[in-house]
Amino acid sequence: MIPRTPKRKGSGSAEDMLPWLAVGAAAVVFVGFLSAWLGGSLGAAAAGAGWNPPPFALSTLATLVQDGPAAIWPGVSPAMSGAGIAVTFGVLLGLVVALVLLVRKGLGSSDGLAGRKELASMLPKGAAARALELRPQLKKLTNGGKLTPDDTGNLLGNLEPHGPELRSSYEDVELDLMAPRAGKSTGIAVPRVLRARGSVLLTSNKSDVYSVTRAERERVGQVWTFDPQGIAHTPRALWWDLLADARDIEGARRLAGHFVSAVNDDASKRDFWISAAQNTLTALFHAASKGGRSIEEVLGWLADPADRTPIDLLRDAGMTALAEQLRGTIQGAVETRDGIYETARQCVACLLDPRIVAWVSPDPVLPEFRPDHHVLGTDTLYLLSKDGGGSAAGVIAAVADSVLRAGVRAAERMGGRLDPPMTAVLDEAANVCRISDLPDLYSHLGSRGINIVTLLQSYRQGSRVWGEAGMDALWGASTIKLLGAGLDDADFVEKISKLVGEQDVSTVSVSRTKGSRTRSTSYRLERILPADQIRALPKGTALLLATGVRPALIRLRPWYKEPGAERISAAAKAEVQAITARAAKELSR
Repeated sequence: MIPRTPKRKGSGSAEDMLPWLAVGAAAVVFVGFLSAWLGGSLGAAAAGAGWNPPPFALSTLATLVQDGPAAIWPGVSPAMSGAGIAVTFGVLLGLVVALVLLVRKGLGSSDGLAGRKELASMLPKGAAARALELRPQLKKLTNGGKLTPDDTGNLLGNLEPHGPELRSSYEDVELDLMAPRAGKSTGIAVPRVLRARGSVLLTSNKSDVYSVTRAERERVGQVWTFDPQGIAHTPRALWWDLLADARDIEGARRLAGHFVSAVNDDASKRDFWISAAQNTLTALFHAASKGGRSIEEVLGWLADPADRTPIDLLRDAGMTALAEQLRGTIQGAVETRDGIYETARQCVACLLDPRIVAWVSPDPVLPEFRPDHHVLGTDTLYLLSKDGGGSAAGVIAAVADSVLRAGVRAAERMGGRLDPPMTAVLDEAANVCRISDLPDLYSHLGSRGINIVTLLQSYRQGSRVWGEAGMDALWGASTIKLLGAGLDDADFVEKISKLVGEQDVSTVSVSRTKGSRTRSTSYRLERILPADQIRALPKGTALLLATGVRPALIRLRPWYKEPGAERISAAAKAEVQAITARAAKELSR
């Protein structure tokens, strides 16, 4: 646990501590005498001497100390009276400890952070009540019995230092910022996937979460692995229709936007070429979808701007305005046209890899992944891609966006909310899943029963992808924020320190003048968590910022410390061995 700023500072002298020492000593003597008086009398009564307690006075205490129990309870075995004293002392001590704990619980946190009282809605009882409000059908599913903890919400962690577990609701949307190896995978991504009640969507640039969770998710539903670049070296066992969502203009524009965002480092700084390339890709994707053409033909149209096929397809589909816009681009100045088309080619360069194209093209042998079916069950979709040049990030973002929008449509058909709720964990979202309007989606996905978690390494990383305004919107729309270890952005950490707030700290000073002693107390405001303490959060802990609640410090609960970890670990080890074997086989070809 991080060091705390004390609320009270005094001179620290032994003289100042004397009154408290005297009170403590008196309390110990009182409890001890009460135990001896009551316990000895009870022991005597149990021995058959009847209830004859001695006077509750200092003289009795003195006699007990000088002459022993026999002088107070004559005719009673010292063993019986001693046993009564010991049992009574233990009971009283337990009552005192319980009373202290209750008082501590009632007072809540004493360090300026949120305690049990403020976090009541996230404690087990409050989370269960909130779950029943959001999902009334839970009563039917449990036949009136007790809800399982994972039915009540998402496990966040345990309140520090010794508090209970805290859970967010399934309508919360979450943003987590922490450095690499600070617990994102073991304490957040893996537990969310393992504990999910409905369908799951996971994006990542590594195979660690996939390896740990795949076997467990197979126990509750079908596992789909979309791995076009061989992150987990899984053989292709599905295909997804890349052009399916491009049947309308909005879907085509969103699809084009995913490929543009994959190569554009800042969504807020789109120049002419980027915007024009997105418009061109929108027209080509829509033409191919309407005309029943393949993605390979789209690449051919990009390679030959003079090809009039997409214009004719758009006109045949009744999209005259879009066809004319595309014709204007093609017939414009050669330098401008070539610049636009070259930019568009760079945006979809990953589709030049036949291994990637195979995953997004129809295959009569393999099953088709259908987002609209996926969101209604308990299946799991793993979207894996490398980051950097040549990555399939545009394709990954397109699949993820298609699933999220399918979830929204399904929720609307179900009366507004998915049940069971869908879990979407966007790990490494800034690298492999740059959904350009993700901040806007956050404002309503939670109310649709889509519990989305975006994991970033820093606030600045998100700003590079969505721009300052976009990242501010994502931050503001997130109802749950977890800030973990390794946040080294000085400006951001200082802002968080201000958000956590200040508290009154008393300072006691003692002055002596001509034999007299004067004691005075002054107050000042002091940061609850200075910036250096936020930066130095230990690994495995996180600062919780929930809407409408004071910040709290929690400890994450990694999957390997939970029940069933041995079984999961064994399955993960077997999966890693399988991945290694597949990789070796590929290298030997």
